[in-house]
Amino acid sequence: MKINPSEITNILKDQIKNFGTEVEVSEVGQVLTVGDGIARVYGLDNVQAGEMVQFSEGTKGMALNLETENVGVVIFGDDSKIKEGDIVKRTGSIVDVAVGKSLLGRVVDGLGNPIDGKGPIDKKAERKRVEIKAPGIIPRKSVNEPMQTGLKAIDSLIPVGRGQRELIIGDRQTGKTAIAIDTIINQKEINKS
Repeated sequence: MKINPSEITNILKDQIKNFGTEVEVSEVGQVLTVGDGIARVYGLDNVQAGEMVQFSEGTKGMALNLETENVGVVIFGDDSKIKEGDIVKRTGSIVDVAVGKSLLGRVVDGLGNPIDGKGPIDKKAERKRVEIKAPGIIPRKSVNEPMQTGLKAIDSLIPVGRGQRELIIGDRQTGKTAIAIDTIINQKEINKS
C-alpha cells in the first residue's frame, strides 16, 4: 500500500472545510438482561459513570457499573417494559434535577418531574447534579440557630440545630417516623412568620 500525499492533503482540506458543522452522533447499546431494576447493556463503551441513558420505549436510567464487556444501568421506572434486545441510547448528560424556589410546594418524583398536576416546573430553574461530593466540614457554615422539633423531650434533652444532620435510630415500630413527621409538621408553624 502506497501513501499518496495529495490524497492526504485533500482529505485534510475537506475535514478543515467541514469542521464545526453540526453532526449528531449517538452511541447506542443493546440490553442483554433485565432484572431487579438493573439492565445489563452491551455497546455503550464510552458512557460515563452517572450518565443518563434512554431506553427505546422512553424509560430513562443511570449508568453505574462500568465493566469491560457491559454496563450496569439502574432503571428509573418500570423494568417490565424493557426486554432483552431493546436499544439503549446515551444522552450525554449526567443525572441532574431542578433545584430552587420553583420547587417549593411541589410534589416531584425521584428525577424532579412534577406529579402533583400543577403543570411543568419552570425551565429556567437552576439544575444540580444528583451525585455530588458533600462539602467538607471546614467550609460549612456553623450551626448557630436552634430548630424546635415541637417535642419537648427532644428539644430539652437533645437540642437540634437548623441545618444539622441528625440520625434517628431505634427498633421497629418505636416511633422513628412519627418523630420525623411531627418535626416536619411543627416547622410549618415556626416558619410562617
